Amino acid sequence: MLAQVKTLFLKEFTLEWRNRYALNGMLLYVISTVFVCYLSFRNVVSVPVWNALFWIIMLFASLNAVGRSFIQERKGRLLYYYSIASPQAFLLAKMAYNSLLMLVITFLAYGIYAWWIGDLVQDHLMFMVALVLGSTGFSLILTLMSAIASKTENNMSLMAILSFPVQLPFLITLIKLSKNAVDGLDASVSYGLITVLALIIVIVLALSYILFPYLWRD
Repeated sequence: MLAQVKTLFLKEFTLEWRNRYALNGMLLYVISTVFVCYLSFRNVVSVPVWNALFWIIMLFASLNAVGRSFIQERKGRLLYYYSIASPQAFLLAKMAYNSLLMLVITFLAYGIYAWWIGDLVQDHLMFMVALVLGSTGFSLILTLMSAIASKTENNMSLMAILSFPVQLPFLITLIKLSKNAVDGLDASVSYGLITVLALIIVIVLALSYILFPYLWRD
């Protein structure tokens, strides 16, 4: 199965590179959103506002980046994948690629955000942990919801509705973790929040692995 995951992952990367307008569109969205925030706020001195604003930007960026994961797949192409790969390999390849994509976008967004809005982070190592967990969690949750929503007509609307109950507790925990990093609190204070985020990621991954074959057969 690992060989299938690798092949499908490279396929995702190749298609994305050929259609660079989609990636460029996501980067343009992040840059323009941060620039609008810069024009509105200039330098944000309030830590909660700085922290919450960044993750709100990343939440909507993830919807644009990962939301089209399954929705853009045509039925004929899905039927071809069905004949050459297992559903678990197909899903894991999608999740791996979306996680890598979101990781790149998140770190670029942080760099642009810190440049224009200002960098208030005191514990950069812990904030990097939050960035990795946040980008991974967003990508896994939205990949699963995109797979479910792709079976309906109102794809994007249903995906946003389905993902909200899972995204909300994940986002709240993520904001708390990153605020601890911005405030420069001791790392031991954040261990519980890291555990919660990691558990949510593991649960989503396990549920996706178990449930996706039933969607695959539809």
